[in-house]
Order: sequence, then structure tokens, then C-alpha cells
Amino acid sequence: MTNNATTHPTGTRTALWKAVGLAGTTLAALPPEQLDDPTPCPDYTVRQLSGHLLAGLRKVALIGRGGDPLGFPVIADDVTDADRATAWESAVREAADAWSDPAILSRPLRLPFGTLPGAAAATVFTTEFTLHTWDLAKAVGLRPAWDPAVLAVSLAAMRRALPAEPRGGRVPFGAVVETGAHAEDIDRLVSWYGRKP
Repeated sequence: MTNNATTHPTGTRTALWKAVGLAGTTLAALPPEQLDDPTPCPDYTVRQLSGHLLAGLRKVALIGRGGDPLGFPVIADDVTDADRATAWESAVREAADAWSDPAILSRPLRLPFGTLPGAAAATVFTTEFTLHTWDLAKAVGLRPAWDPAVLAVSLAAMRRALPAEPRGGRVPFGAVVETGAHAEDIDRLVSWYGRKP
């Protein structure tokens, strides 16, 4: 059941910052000896996916300032492993500043695949950070404390945001993975995006 408070525009922004916070906590807990391990996101190792999350957060800041994300780096490869935590904290501050005005939630924002109202863009970002946090956690054996309100935002939008078909090619997700009727919310979410819980 979806909590209406989480689908309200203000709730989508709150969910985004919670998803970013959990991503940061997970990044900080990654064992250095596992940075070259593969992840469930097939194009990325743990190190590469960490850089992808940082690049994603920088993109959130850029988009919030009204910038054009086309051509923006997919991986933040300008940051060393040792400097990633500091770079993440800086990106969090920049993104929070860019999204500080509540009016951003109704403002049209340019994303790489089109223009969306800020509230819808926040849901897209929330889902992306949640999925990749799961990817990292799964890769190294961590068990993040998933926030039900954050998952509710993404679950409420997932079938609209990404139909079951087609998948592959220009749609960068695998086929939906079946889950049981009593699957946890995080498992329902990641399976819809082609991950095997």
C-alpha cells in the first residue's frame, strides 16, 4: 500500500534525500578489497558504480540548477578512492542547495531522456540511487536499512516509469524477474528493474 504522504511532491524530495543518504552510508562501508568486484549492474565493478553514483549526484545538482545533462560524465573518474567520501559530501551540499527552493518540484527540469516536473524527476533520481545502492550492497554483502517511505515513492511509480516490455537495447534494464506475493518491497523494486533479489 502506498503512503500518500510519500507521493506528494514534497514527499518525493524528502525521499530523494533519504535515498542519497543511504547511498552515501553504503559507499562509506564498501570494503576496499572488493572495489574491483562485479556488481548486479553488469556494466560496472564496485569502484565504477561508486563513481557512477557520484556522477549521478553531481548531475542532480546540475539539473536542479537548470543545466543541460546531455554529455555529462557517466562516471566521476576525476576522484580517487581515497577522495570519494569528501567528493560525495561536496556533491550532497551542491545538490541540496540546487534543490532548496520548494518551487523546483513544479518546475520543468531537463533530464537526459526528456523534460519532467521536478517532483517526477525527484522520483526518477530516488529510484536510481536506491537501485544502485542495492547493487553495491549485494555485490559486497551489505544489508542497508531500507526506508519504507523511500521504497513507496519508487514502487508507486515503477510500472508507469518503466513498462514490463520492451527491455534491452535503448531500455537499459533486463527483463522483469518474478518474485513471490510476499516479497519485501526492496525485492519487488529491484526485480522490476531486472535484478535478481
